[in-house]
Amino acid sequence: MTTPSKLALVPFVSVDNMMKLVNKIGPAKMIAEIAVYIEADFKRWELFDKTPRVAAHSDEGVIELMPTSDGETYGFKYVNGHPANMARGFQTVTAFGVLARVDNGYPVLLSEMTILTALRTAATSALVAKYLAPKGSKVMAMIGNGAQCEFQALAFQTVVGIDTVRLYDIDPEATAKAAKNLATTGLNVISCTSPEEAVAGAQIITTCTADKQCATILTDNMVGSGVHINAIGGDCPGKTELHRDILLRSDIFVEYPPQTRIEGEIQQLEPDHAVTELWRVMTGQAEGRRDAQQITLFDSVGFATEDFSALRYIRDQLANHGTFIELDMLADPDDPRDLFGMVARAAS
Repeated sequence: MTTPSKLALVPFVSVDNMMKLVNKIGPAKMIAEIAVYIEADFKRWELFDKTPRVAAHSDEGVIELMPTSDGETYGFKYVNGHPANMARGFQTVTAFGVLARVDNGYPVLLSEMTILTALRTAATSALVAKYLAPKGSKVMAMIGNGAQCEFQALAFQTVVGIDTVRLYDIDPEATAKAAKNLATTGLNVISCTSPEEAVAGAQIITTCTADKQCATILTDNMVGSGVHINAIGGDCPGKTELHRDILLRSDIFVEYPPQTRIEGEIQQLEPDHAVTELWRVMTGQAEGRRDAQQITLFDSVGFATEDFSALRYIRDQLANHGTFIELDMLADPDDPRDLFGMVARAAS
């Protein structure tokens, strides 16, 4: 058996290693630290190669590739979304990602991203709310209490400062699960029996449902003035959560308009409906929240730079925490022209 060269080895963060890393750092702290990376990359937005995700749709769900590069490092995420999976014993969303050097094309990190996507989605939501939510927001309604729920609650507690989360899901068992998981966080957790009850008194409303359809999770009469809506469930054509009239009353903020107009809540609106890009708010080139009466809406679909930021963060943790293994992933013959000879010599 031949010993692989150093150039053949790529750090791999498995699910087990990701869980170890999350528990070493702490999920709330890790979300807050990822948010710092995401904000830094939004502030250098113009450096990035940007393209809408490449999606392969089927009747069962969607499989997507999300690539980007800042000119020095390239990254992509593979991710699926299959709403019926839970009933069949599978996760609704699974993912993995890669970082690579642009100068030679060699991968420098392979990582699970099912857990990491939940962390980065929560980090992005809370980061955006820091700019858009009413000042001093303390209460968030969380409609949809599936796999994202607890991460979102922790993110808003840590980054924004909420102290109360009001939970609702069409499945009471999902709400019970979330309430149990959040019981030791210091949050005041209130389980609700309707979405109307959940939004009562909330300054922030987060919608995170999984059905792949145009749904009306929030109706117009449920949304009063002055709230911030964090709409993260709609993420593909034909899948929305908000009544169109809410959009018409809101100032809408998006990651990357060419992608959001296809996949987000604004697919319900005219193609030229005014939206504000988040990077412009974060760099001071556009206004976020102007006054206490304004309804702000983060039409979140997830963008490749956020995954790139999360992978950058993971790469930077490896030296301190050692939560990875090395995969013999790249063929590295002594003579770059003699790949066949490398294979033949391995037989002896």
